[in-house]
Amino acid sequence: VAIEGKIEGDADLRIAGKFKGDIQIKGDVNIEKGAHLSAKIHAVTVTIGGELEGNVVASAQVKMLESGQLIGDLKATTLTVAAGSGMRGHVEFGWSESQAAKFVNGRVHETGKTGTGQ
Repeated sequence: VAIEGKIEGDADLRIAGKFKGDIQIKGDVNIEKGAHLSAKIHAVTVTIGGELEGNVVASAQVKMLESGQLIGDLKATTLTVAAGSGMRGHVEFGWSESQAAKFVNGRVHETGKTGTGQ
């Protein structure tokens, strides 16, 4: 079964087939081994056991299982990566919003500091 579209909801979601589109879940998303997704995912926790092409934003955790493959960017509070999984893309994890605001283009951004620097 192949499904294309948008999935939104407040419950958990488990995908074991093919899906293309957007997923916005106020719960957990579990991508089963053998699943193939081309999607943007926003959820609390995302577990990747299949193949995903697209960006992931998790407010809590992303778990890359041994069979998981991700091509895309990932942003989460915590990240767990199993040996054997693969990813190609940009990763951000372990930063609160206030901590992330201190960095601009990969450099420390200091605000409110005055002086000549000498």
